[in-house]
Amino acid sequence: MDKTNFFKDVYEVVKLIPEGRATSYGAIAEYLGTKGKARMVGWAMNNAHTETDVPAHRVVNREGMLTGKHHFGGDTMQTRLEAEGIVVENDKIKDFKAKVFWNPMTELEI
Repeated sequence: MDKTNFFKDVYEVVKLIPEGRATSYGAIAEYLGTKGKARMVGWAMNNAHTETDVPAHRVVNREGMLTGKHHFGGDTMQTRLEAEGIVVENDKIKDFKAKVFWNPMTELEI
């Protein structure tokens, strides 16, 4: 797997996440045909700081935890999510699975 192209593909999917919604590393990996490679999506998100148009704050773990927040510095990730109307409590998106989760497998045509 070519890491550069994989990261680019991840960024293209992340750019499609609508404001006020969030997805998981695993959902992106599955959409890209690399199910089980959620950690690789996480690495792409860790490097997304060089890509200013990638809303990396909208990507969390499968439970809605803000696991990548330390890459943003301080409470930046939570602040960005809350500015979009997403409720965050104890570093976790409230109602993640019920209301906020955006599944690229169903929201995008493969």
